[in-house]
Amino acid sequence: MKTIGIVGCGAIGKGLLKAADAGALAAAVCVTSRTESACRDFLGTLDASVPFLTLDELIARSDIVVEAAGGAVVPELARQVFEAGKDLLIISVGALLDHPEVIERARHTGCRLLLPSGAIAALDGIKSACAGDVAHVTITTRKPPHGLEGAPYLVENGISLAGLTEPKEIFSGTAREACRAFPANVNVSAAVSLAGLGPDRTRIRILAVPGLERNCHDVEAEGEFGRLTMHIENVPTENPRTGRLTVLSMIRSLQDALDPVRVGT
Repeated sequence: MKTIGIVGCGAIGKGLLKAADAGALAAAVCVTSRTESACRDFLGTLDASVPFLTLDELIARSDIVVEAAGGAVVPELARQVFEAGKDLLIISVGALLDHPEVIERARHTGCRLLLPSGAIAALDGIKSACAGDVAHVTITTRKPPHGLEGAPYLVENGISLAGLTEPKEIFSGTAREACRAFPANVNVSAAVSLAGLGPDRTRIRILAVPGLERNCHDVEAEGEFGRLTMHIENVPTENPRTGRLTVLSMIRSLQDALDPVRVGT
């Protein structure tokens, strides 16, 4: 049986541990976290016994390591995982736009770097379309104001969303710029850009919408294949920045990684 090592025990890490506890992953699991006490408390709520390990122990024991701890850990985690000859699944895809060496290291070592769709859909269509000529790929993201609070772009530019009474566009630019400005909010733009035209040709608008209860994304692509449009409304987890589809996407990505049969592009 394969072993999956989960790095991080926030909303995503807990979702994966619950899935494993329910039998949704045909693998053993282990976990590490910066918040050891809180993580151990959560592990005590599960039916199965899940070992809490140091990062070195987790990498040594795992076949697939899962990043669920934020983009800041990605470069060093990837270095350690690939040096150990293990595969890595990351959800903080935006980190790769500033650290393309992670992608190159995976190719050099032959270790798999797995990038789940996360909170977005239509990546299969975009990947296929970009095998031909594509004129543009654009994303419009709408989120409730509290799901955007604390983003570096808002802090650095003194933008307050308190008391907002109508939709407000707070950003327009490239996927690369968006991931730096909103690292916890728009990993979807990184995933779309890596599947398609790249981070400097993929455009994104971000709107704060008071009263909105879901994280909404619209993707449009047009090219020689025709025209693709996609609209999705994600129900947030207990972390308003993270949609439930993100956790489900990671569960399915791990299931696919363990299964020799693959469906989709």
